Amino acid sequence: MDLTMCGLLVQRATELARLYEECGNWNDVEERWFRERLSNRSTRGSSRKIYRVLTSRFKNAPSELPNPTDLPAVLDACATTRDTAQVLYLYLAADDALVRYVVHEYARRIEADHSDAFDFSDETLASILDRLKYDDGTSFDYADSTTERWCEGFRSVMREIDALEDQQAVVGAPPSLGDVPLLVSMGYSYEAGGEEWFDSPTGLLYLFQPTGRWDELYDRVAGTDAWEFVELHGELQLRPTDETYSWVDRKGGE
Repeated sequence: MDLTMCGLLVQRATELARLYEECGNWNDVEERWFRERLSNRSTRGSSRKIYRVLTSRFKNAPSELPNPTDLPAVLDACATTRDTAQVLYLYLAADDALVRYVVHEYARRIEADHSDAFDFSDETLASILDRLKYDDGTSFDYADSTTERWCEGFRSVMREIDALEDQQAVVGAPPSLGDVPLLVSMGYSYEAGGEEWFDSPTGLLYLFQPTGRWDELYDRVAGTDAWEFVELHGELQLRPTDETYSWVDRKGGE
């Protein structure tokens, strides 16, 4: 239940990504993390937990997302803290099976245009968690207090990516996407979705973009140097102009 304690931790995750870029290996990153007290926690135990959770997100990052070595350049290109949070959130969702399970359920509701698609209340979250079955057949079974902390942790992430407005809100709305989160979520959708990726774009759904926005987002990304519409087999299809994340190097070199 790491989300109850760690959340998104945008600043710490950014620092860790920069350390990995500098060091090139996780052993040296770990030594510097604790030596320089970058974890900003009073005890080594809590520092180690934060380090373990964040490094898991980067070590287990799927190939469909930008490589962690490129992540500092991606984050440098973000215009706002919200943009940075939206990028890091995709790594969280890819790594944390429980978060991903819940996000998939909300994505399904968004595609189906359900009225509760942005209801992040304890009741709605608990109803989703109650249907969870682990691989061994067991169900989600935590104390109510632990579940409530998890739900609050999940809502804190929703606030950071701008799907919830403030501390009191439990019903949200589709977040706006900055240029960099849009490029990353489109790249993720393209790499993870196969030939028909645009019919169910993973990255856009993870960031809670309703179907009514997709054409607008496709047109918007096609207006960048990184993507274009091309005619294939008599149809217009959206494709990267080069390697999916080659724009990272171009931005990093500007």
